[in-house]
Amino acid sequence: HNPDILCIQETKAHKDQVDLQLENYPYKYWNSAVKKGYSSTAIFSKIKPIDVANDMGIKEHDSEGRVITMQLDKYYLVTVYTPNAKRELLRLDYRKKWDKDFLSFCIESENKKPTIITGDLNVAHREIDIARPKPNYNKSAGYTQVEIDGLDNFLNNNFIDIYRKKYPDKIKYSWWNYRFKSRDRNVGWRIDYFLVSPSILNNLKNTEIHNEYFGSDHCPVSLELSF
Repeated sequence: HNPDILCIQETKAHKDQVDLQLENYPYKYWNSAVKKGYSSTAIFSKIKPIDVANDMGIKEHDSEGRVITMQLDKYYLVTVYTPNAKRELLRLDYRKKWDKDFLSFCIESENKKPTIITGDLNVAHREIDIARPKPNYNKSAGYTQVEIDGLDNFLNNNFIDIYRKKYPDKIKYSWWNYRFKSRDRNVGWRIDYFLVSPSILNNLKNTEIHNEYFGSDHCPVSLELSF
């Protein structure tokens, strides 16, 4: 696909641990967790950004390498790896705090310039976004009302779930549980998103979930814009 900008979540690596030959991408940015082998994000770009910044400036959240913000001429691009609430929802209270703080961070960005948020948001928003909604609702990380409300708050603050805007009734997933061979049966979740400022709609060419590609428990998602 040769995208202009490639965002990766959960790299689990520091830059010096990876021998990465991406000659077409001269601008490479890493945000690695303090804890080795955990979380972390990266952006590889053909386009020289105006500025790049890691994290949110909130000590409680900024040790896990979850956010990179790239400023470009027309917009901000924020890649995020949202914390998982974990088994037995042990981290759900922290997740609620994260969602609130990350929304404030993104609203501040959007007030300066149109903003695109992309990454693993670790929530299936509606029943259409999860193969088995009833047995998972309020029991499984990624499909509790707390997490759903967190994403609702983004949409209530003018961010647009661009895939659902373009394809209101299409069922397509971006993540499948390895342990249960869920991908073989397409028992999946849509938890990888592009959320965009309303003005970005004027430049939308296409957005897609590429579930024909394997190699991870997630598949790629893409956004094509014309500027």
